[in-house]
Amino acid sequence: MGNGDTRVRGLAARAGGWSARHRWAAVGIWVLFVVLAMGIGSAAGRVDVKESDQLKGETHTAAKIIEDAGIDEPASETVLIQAKDAGGKATDADFRAAVAAVMKAVEGTGEVTDVTSPYDTRTISKDGRSALVQFDMRGEADTAGDRVEPVLKAVEGVQKEHGSLRIEEIGGASMQKTFSDAFGDDFEKAELSAVPVALGILLIAFGALVAALLPVLLAVSAIMATMGLMGIVSHVMPMSDTANSVMLLVGLAVGVDYCLFYLRREREERQAGRDAGTALRIAAATSGRAIIVSGVTVCVAMAGMLFTGLAEFEAMGLASLMVVAVAMVGSVTVLPALLSLLGEHVEKGKIPWLHPESRLRRKRAGNRESRFWTAVLKGVLAKPLLCVVVAAGALLAVAAPALGMKTQNLTLDQEFGDSLPIVQTYNRVNASFPGGSEPAEVVVRAADINAPEVTAALADFKARAISSGASRGPVEIKLHDAQNLAFVYVPLVGGSDFDKAGQSLDKLRDEVRPATLGKVEGVQAPITGQVAGSKDFNDQLTGAVVPVFAFVVIFAFVLMLLSFRSLTVAITSIVLNLLSVGAAYGILVAVFQHGWGASLVGAEGVGAIITWLPLFLFVILFGLSMDYHVFVVSRIREARLRGRTTRDAIQHGVVTTAGVVTSAAVIMVAVFAIFGTLSMQSMKQMGVGLAAAVLIDATIIRGVLLPAVMALLGERNWYLPKWLNRLPDLTHDESADAVAGPTAARDDEGERVRV
Repeated sequence: MGNGDTRVRGLAARAGGWSARHRWAAVGIWVLFVVLAMGIGSAAGRVDVKESDQLKGETHTAAKIIEDAGIDEPASETVLIQAKDAGGKATDADFRAAVAAVMKAVEGTGEVTDVTSPYDTRTISKDGRSALVQFDMRGEADTAGDRVEPVLKAVEGVQKEHGSLRIEEIGGASMQKTFSDAFGDDFEKAELSAVPVALGILLIAFGALVAALLPVLLAVSAIMATMGLMGIVSHVMPMSDTANSVMLLVGLAVGVDYCLFYLRREREERQAGRDAGTALRIAAATSGRAIIVSGVTVCVAMAGMLFTGLAEFEAMGLASLMVVAVAMVGSVTVLPALLSLLGEHVEKGKIPWLHPESRLRRKRAGNRESRFWTAVLKGVLAKPLLCVVVAAGALLAVAAPALGMKTQNLTLDQEFGDSLPIVQTYNRVNASFPGGSEPAEVVVRAADINAPEVTAALADFKARAISSGASRGPVEIKLHDAQNLAFVYVPLVGGSDFDKAGQSLDKLRDEVRPATLGKVEGVQAPITGQVAGSKDFNDQLTGAVVPVFAFVVIFAFVLMLLSFRSLTVAITSIVLNLLSVGAAYGILVAVFQHGWGASLVGAEGVGAIITWLPLFLFVILFGLSMDYHVFVVSRIREARLRGRTTRDAIQHGVVTTAGVVTSAAVIMVAVFAIFGTLSMQSMKQMGVGLAAAVLIDATIIRGVLLPAVMALLGERNWYLPKWLNRLPDLTHDESADAVAGPTAARDDEGERVRV
């Protein structure tokens, strides 16, 4: 092999070559970009998604009416007063004294307003043992959790004076504070621990501190730049804290992966005896090209979230798309510049005891194949049909539970179990006042809210809500005369059971409202609330599934077709990715819906998968799994271009990429698993689903199914119908020979191999 400076077509090769020749300029431009993005983004500030834009449908209409009216709904709080003994009643003197004491105590804090007595609002349970004192927090609802501490202490003080009663507070503000205290630091620790975990795994993979630091530093700089860009673009498309967390996860995963692919190839070529310049050119033309194909595919997958019509999903999709694009650009520009600058110093900080085989591998320059995967591939290629049947059958069996998947927004007790006292309060309130903790809220707007026909319709609605069986009451009406609005709070029969509460909601929307408020001309009465929001979210998401799936699958197929100019590769890529996602769905349903093995991950069988997760997982996993697929198939294609038979190319491509794919997968699994350790069931579901899917993808899919399927197909892997020859040719000459020297890859008869 020569070391000639042969020009290779391809964006990645040209970018890498330019960066290596102008290394200080490339590094300077990257640093300037990161600093400017952060500075401008910080100065611009981030605009977050407004509540009124979170959903479409009635929930959106109600939020928009409230927003346009300039009403800031306060955080409402409730104090449950309940007799511990079955004989205790709300009419007892001690009970009445406790109610009065609670009202006086909370008013004395100066933090509340509109304190109501259960004897006036008739918020006394059917059995007479429980009553609710209700009030609102002063100030903005979003920050009420910061001001509720004195109120909670006041209620605790009353509890100490009345031992025969149970006196507990629950509401928007108290839940904010409880969750912030219990889990606020949980997320921060998870996000912060992801970087050290990734660095530790890279140290084991590379055995050298500098080589391990490069991917982490580049990934972190890409994340920092994207955070700044999020602030800028948020003025066009609002962002959110959730989008920020997802961006961090995706950015760390792909940023480290892309650098890992590039760096490992550069080191591999140098171990094979190439000089530094040639090794860098080969890495740019091969791994760099795979990074661009993978990055564009991931971006397309993330763009699928923009078709949901849900502001939160759109924010997550755009943030993820941006961080992938930034990480991709950084990997093919600044990384080759840094490698060129560092030279041999990339091996600085060697830690032999972390990587005992590193010295041995350098002595055996040409033998870079994984022993384990060599053994596995020997069996797979010997009996490919059996391996396809067994592996595909196993994955289909794992995916089978997904056919019975049930999705819903998790209730408080489902999300947190009984680990928090406030959850027990929530359950007691729902048991005594079904639906009282999550009432439906009817936002009524009229030209004159006090007009006789509107007043009569409101009274009729209140009566029919109970007589129809949708509510057991009490139904509360709160007027805002100045804005000509009325808020009607209707506790739904079914309470925290969203299926039954959803049926009650349907009665209100489809029967009660048309027969009452619907008969008054000019009156709007959208129904919102937690149950309504969950239903509207489900409906919106269900409508988005087909277009999102179609967009992601079709565009990923087209990109693979253009990048490899093989109809077979494009089809198998899609099928294998769908199989990986299906297996992840099956694991989620088995663990979290049915509770099979839930204790192994510290979870509880909550009976449902949180609504947003299936579509989110599909988009994220379909994108991330392309990282490995493109990398492995590119290496197989490269070996084929160099004259190997398809079977030899498959073995060479899989076993030589096994190390980097394993390292990348371990990092992803470890990072995602961190989120699986959080206390919230929704975060556990996300972490377990992502970790399981990546693990399956990097082992069974890429190590067994992909080579088995390609071995069965043989030369048909590179099939492209003649009528598709007119498609744009996005393939690049990926062979190392083409980069290192002028000799073209030829087959055994001396003819140039066409793939």
